[in-house]
Amino acid sequence: ETLQKTMARLLQVPTKFHPSEWDIANKMQSASTESQKSRSERMIAESQRLLDEIEKTTQKTQSDVNKKIEQRREEIKFWKQELDNKLEEIVHETEVLLTLKTRLEKSLESCKEPLIIAQKCLLNRQRRAGIDLVHDEVEQELMKEVEVVQGVTGLLGRTLEQTNEQIRLNRSAKYNLEMDLKDKFTALMIDDYCASLTNNTPDIRYTNNAVKIEGNFVSPENWIDFSNINVEKADKQRNNSLALRVMIDGILSQTANDMRKQCEMVNAAFRNRVKEVKDAKHKLETLLAMVMDETASQEKNIAALKKAIADKEGPVKVAQTRLEARSHRPNVEFCYDTVQYRLISEVQEITKNIQRQLKDTLAQAETDLKGLSRRQLSLEEEIQVKENTLYIDEVLCMQMRESVYINSF
Repeated sequence: ETLQKTMARLLQVPTKFHPSEWDIANKMQSASTESQKSRSERMIAESQRLLDEIEKTTQKTQSDVNKKIEQRREEIKFWKQELDNKLEEIVHETEVLLTLKTRLEKSLESCKEPLIIAQKCLLNRQRRAGIDLVHDEVEQELMKEVEVVQGVTGLLGRTLEQTNEQIRLNRSAKYNLEMDLKDKFTALMIDDYCASLTNNTPDIRYTNNAVKIEGNFVSPENWIDFSNINVEKADKQRNNSLALRVMIDGILSQTANDMRKQCEMVNAAFRNRVKEVKDAKHKLETLLAMVMDETASQEKNIAALKKAIADKEGPVKVAQTRLEARSHRPNVEFCYDTVQYRLISEVQEITKNIQRQLKDTLAQAETDLKGLSRRQLSLEEEIQVKENTLYIDEVLCMQMRESVYINSF
């Protein structure tokens, strides 16, 4: 049934339109086409305007980016130059400081010999004998010299440590500058490459995740601060180094002067002391000569006294023989006459003179001769002491000190 209805509808005659409807349909087609064309034209015009505007914006933005890259390159170049200058300065400063370090080391090394010689002199002078083992001016100046050289050694040692530390700080500042320069060099190469790129460069391409806002970006302020700090640190160390150099120069000059001055003080004290000892030795030798002369005189005197005593034997014997002969006078002739009286007094007189005067005088003379002999021995010993002192001071110490030369490094 349904099939029959469908067939019936198909076989029905189609609806016929009125001519006015046809006209209207044509006019509508025309109007609709015109409208569509108009819309399309507007779209084309708008697109063209949009293309022109975007092209201009794109070009302007790219031009602006190019300018910004150029400015950035100039900025990097400026800081690279600053860092280069500071690096050159700190390298030069470190080189100069290294030469001063060498001078300090040489100066420190040169202190060893004067100290050893001063100590040897003190040791040698301990061997002076007797009264010459005196705490004289030479000893005082030698002890002062030991103090001065030890003080100088300590000061130079501390200054050398300070210099080594400053060289380390200079090298640390240099390292920071080099690292910064290395990064600046890489950044400049990258921005040089970026500046060389154009829209026609063959190897430009799309990259994934190129636009990243997050990440460890450094702000321009921090970027400037970083290099500024490196420059300031380098400047600070260079200034410290300059100040240290002035100080080292002063120390090297002053310590050499102090040691030279003290060395001359010791040498002058030695010269004075040697002269004093020589004078004392000369005086002792004069006294010894005097004692020797006096000894010879006294020996002659003793010989004369002994001869005089011996010479008195004859008169005593004569007088005693006469007395003995006269004792044989007979009877009344045995008279105590003036001859007898004089003979007795003669024997007594000669005996008294021999005993009391000549023999006593001889004993005194012999005591004096012994005294002279002791003086001679004492003087000879003292002269020996002086000779020993002169050998120590003039031969051992002063000749050894001739090799001391205080150099200015």
